[in-house]
Amino acid sequence: MTTLMAALVTSAALAASSPPPNVVIILVDDLGYGDLACYGHPKFKTPHLDRMAAEGARLTQFNCAAPFCAPSRASLMTGRYPFRCGMTQNPTPDAGPEADALALPAGEVTLAQVLRSAGYATAMIGKWHLGHKEPSMLPTARGFDSYLGIPYSNDMRPVKLLRGSDTVEYPVVQTTLTRRYTDEATAFIRAHREGPFFLYFAQAMPHKPLAASEKYYLQSGAGLYGDVMSELDASVGAVLAALKDAGLDGRTLVLFTSDNGPWFGGSAGGLRGMKGSSWEGGYRVPMIARWPGKIPAGHTSAQPAVMMDLFATVLAATGAKMPDDRILDGRDIMPLLVGDAASPHEAIFGHQGPRLATVRDARWKLHVLRANEMKLKPGPDGRWIDPRAPDGVTILAPYEQYQPSDHPGLQTGDPAAPMQLFDLQADPGEQHDVAAQHPQEVQRLKALYDATNKDVPIVKEAKWQPMKQKAGPK
Repeated sequence: MTTLMAALVTSAALAASSPPPNVVIILVDDLGYGDLACYGHPKFKTPHLDRMAAEGARLTQFNCAAPFCAPSRASLMTGRYPFRCGMTQNPTPDAGPEADALALPAGEVTLAQVLRSAGYATAMIGKWHLGHKEPSMLPTARGFDSYLGIPYSNDMRPVKLLRGSDTVEYPVVQTTLTRRYTDEATAFIRAHREGPFFLYFAQAMPHKPLAASEKYYLQSGAGLYGDVMSELDASVGAVLAALKDAGLDGRTLVLFTSDNGPWFGGSAGGLRGMKGSSWEGGYRVPMIARWPGKIPAGHTSAQPAVMMDLFATVLAATGAKMPDDRILDGRDIMPLLVGDAASPHEAIFGHQGPRLATVRDARWKLHVLRANEMKLKPGPDGRWIDPRAPDGVTILAPYEQYQPSDHPGLQTGDPAAPMQLFDLQADPGEQHDVAAQHPQEVQRLKALYDATNKDVPIVKEAKWQPMKQKAGPK
């Protein structure tokens, strides 16, 4: 046996004998690209996340596949575009029977199912939003050993807290939700320190209605949103401290991101639009990865990546195997996290409901469909009134919640129209359509769009029908 072959055999034996890494995915709700200090926010204080970025890698061109909750979460859990995994709308308990019955199709395989089959203990804490009407739709039927959380958004009625499939609190005291979720997460880490484990930690905040505990309320000096950000940041710090105390720092891949862009009061970081829109403010979100000894400290990549890549990256890091009977859209982005590799994607696509709306690469973005906007009609006094009435103690600061006047993104630029092209390197705020000056780029991107769009099914969207206020949980 040659020296080289001997070295390879020894390396392979060591790799085989090494325990697989733990995985923690922290997904926050409606966090904007500019909401963290390490992404440029001038007022919000996020020292723990800043330290996580300093000790790991930060991506500056990370995208969700759809600018709203459930489709983005489905893409994370399946590694597939929403059109491909059958989740292009939000399941909603108070918007009629069709919206109430929406769920991730039973045939889709979740990241939790894959990791559990590889010997991982799995837990989910927080917002699921991939189906709630039947127990078979909940996390404990989709690969998670345990679940504590609200099964959909914290403004959807009834706001009930589940453990497994049982309601354990109604109405939910949202001011203590971040802390209780954090306590559950750190307890899971301590209980499974021998590993391997997968923790999917999906915080409720900063989705409306914003709520912070008494320890953080009015303490940030940056309004209610700043208070919420301080508590979220402390939660991340508590998770990282629990890993360190358990001696798991070097054995745990931690990924932090947001499901879509910000609501009013947040910051899109100089990008146009917000949550729900197909401007960059709807799609682009922070992404921080930490794995001491594997991911170099202080690394930054400006290469495009997308939510499904987290699925593929976790599979590559753990060695877990996905069934080969379906298309995976995610790609392993560990090369982006550890070095100067190029994006593994020729193009990234963005949803607008069930349809593909945008296609982009490292420089150019083509809006095949006219960019949509988040529009809310203010009342007679100029304030927007949330159509969902308060449910118990869920909205504690109604006059401190943010208004359309607190828009998080740019509202200027050329009026939206189909087939607009923007140079994201020269014009990250999507202010000037340059389609006429670069017809070859329009043609190239449209061809990539057409090649993928042929696989997009025509979907009849579930009818949204507001229901009467529910008296209590189902």
